[in-house]
Amino acid sequence: MRLTLGYVPLTDAAPVIAAAERGFARDEGLEIELSREPSWATLRDRLALGHLDAAHMLGPLAIASALGFSGPQADLCVPMALNLNGNAFTVSNGLWQAMAPDSEAVEPVAAAFARVARERAEAGTPLTIGTVHPFSSHSYQLRLFARAGGLDLDASLRLVVVPPPDTVDALRRGQIDGFCVGAPWNSIAVAAGLGRIAAFGCEIAPDCPEKVLAVPEGADFTLPLVRAIHRAGLWCADPANRDALSRLLAERAGLGADAALLARTLSGALIVAPDGTEREQPDYLRLDGATHSPDPEHARWIVAQMAACGQIAAGGRGPERAAAFYRPDLFAAATRA
Repeated sequence: MRLTLGYVPLTDAAPVIAAAERGFARDEGLEIELSREPSWATLRDRLALGHLDAAHMLGPLAIASALGFSGPQADLCVPMALNLNGNAFTVSNGLWQAMAPDSEAVEPVAAAFARVARERAEAGTPLTIGTVHPFSSHSYQLRLFARAGGLDLDASLRLVVVPPPDTVDALRRGQIDGFCVGAPWNSIAVAAGLGRIAAFGCEIAPDCPEKVLAVPEGADFTLPLVRAIHRAGLWCADPANRDALSRLLAERAGLGADAALLARTLSGALIVAPDGTEREQPDYLRLDGATHSPDPEHARWIVAQMAACGQIAAGGRGPERAAAFYRPDLFAAATRA
């Protein structure tokens, strides 16, 4: 069976890419054609309209698409999660210098950011911060980060959507003052001398639900596809395969980064500043097998964040409707053997 599987170029697409490129899909009788999509909005629409058979997708966007809150309503389910964490908040060098936090912990950094954001807003030149999509954990992490510093995000800065592959260029052009995005784009900005990683997403919201495998409800290829990507994900998470995975992503995924930089994002030992400052965070990006079964509690958390920022009405049946799209029963059926 031939399938077209969409992904946005990010390190956490690794299980999908490895499934297609390392023979895991073929072992399940599947031939996967990978389709590199330029933005989450494009991927969402192509999946909803049937141009893609399945996709590496933002968990919040999968729920919003299935509920009809974003783009064409799609009859989707989530039989597998691909990772937890993987995001970071990066700011321009000038903004970091203005912040001058006295610690790298989240609260002092958030307080320093809030101070500069208020000053800029009062001067009539509010900060502009990029996020990858309104329905994303990145947007929710930015709001949690702002709240940690006592900042009213909506009143004090501009939040704009920038697709992941465009974030570094937008920072270079001065169109944004910072962004929250997944690996490896934060590290690429640092390597280019353009910015500083101010906070890891896993420090703002530990074990944050991230990308999922989204498929049409009732698709006859769901179980073999889940098996293939699960096995590929286990291969990706094995440190013994890190060098091979880094080379695969550098050569085949269109991430715009070399294998050495990608290996650092996979290990969680990141260079966070142009001067070579390094920070280690083992949970920076989790691809391990414990993350693969889709957890309905993650869907409920996502809906709570949607309500907190006014994307949906609070209360009602939203949490349970969202939880129903996450299908641990399908994951269990696929991996039982």
